[in-house]
Amino acid sequence: MKTSWFYSLLVIIAASSYGIVSTIIKLAMQDGFTASEAVTSMFLIGFLLAFIIFIFTNRGKISFKGMKILVLAGFLTALTNILYGRSLVYLPASLAVVLLFQFTWIGMLISSVAKRQLPSRIEFISLIVLFAGTIPAAGLIDVDLSQTPIQGWLWGFAAAVSFSFFIYMNGKEIKGMKTSNRLLIVALFASITTAILQSPQIIWNGTLFGEGLWIYGLALGLFGMIVPVFLFSIAIPRVGSGKSSILSAFELPIAVTASVLMLGESVTFLQVAGIIIILIGIGLPARQYNDTLIKKDRKFT
Repeated sequence: MKTSWFYSLLVIIAASSYGIVSTIIKLAMQDGFTASEAVTSMFLIGFLLAFIIFIFTNRGKISFKGMKILVLAGFLTALTNILYGRSLVYLPASLAVVLLFQFTWIGMLISSVAKRQLPSRIEFISLIVLFAGTIPAAGLIDVDLSQTPIQGWLWGFAAAVSFSFFIYMNGKEIKGMKTSNRLLIVALFASITTAILQSPQIIWNGTLFGEGLWIYGLALGLFGMIVPVFLFSIAIPRVGSGKSSILSAFELPIAVTASVLMLGESVTFLQVAGIIIILIGIGLPARQYNDTLIKKDRKFT
């Protein structure tokens, strides 16, 4: 049980790290860079960091086991941040992260379909609570949203779907592969995807290093690439994609807190209430899982 909680903690840390990304991208945009440039810098510098980690921690040859899984994981992590960055062009960070947060119930659904097993009764209740909490958390009550572009909502929800599949792919364990090896390959294909779809010109036009974008890229590469991918790769295969989606809920309060403290964005009482409702909904199946572990421990003692 102690081991289970250790890996669960790694998932929480990874998700919390990812929650800071929206605020850093917004800060980069305030400094004159585009969301596309910020996301591109994330994966370019993220790949450099992954390569440095690989050099210092892996003295063996690069393994190419499970390449299909790693290519998809790299593509999905890049796609998630590309879509998320697009949503931040139209939405405040606090609202964008609430939309991304929908990966929690989407992830549970993906896990259920993959296992060919319907969610339990408590998980169904959790989904209902999540839907109920999303409405106030997204600021849909007593707020004029007529000026909020529909593109922002669509990009944000698409990012949630992409992130859900990213978590699912990270749940597939590749035996015999070191985490640093896996991180390097995922980072490589994430950077290739981003370079193709975003702003590769920042490398040669002086934006990345000449105009200081690298500072944001370093922070984004660390919190949006290295920490979450590294820890997810270790923990999700042991925790499971379904429970990992639940634990990743800790991303939401971290992201909202960061947007309030660093960007000065306001959060209404109803939004706070909605966030609390969402966390309660996510805590229901997590509590059930904990009770199951306790019963198993008692059985074997």
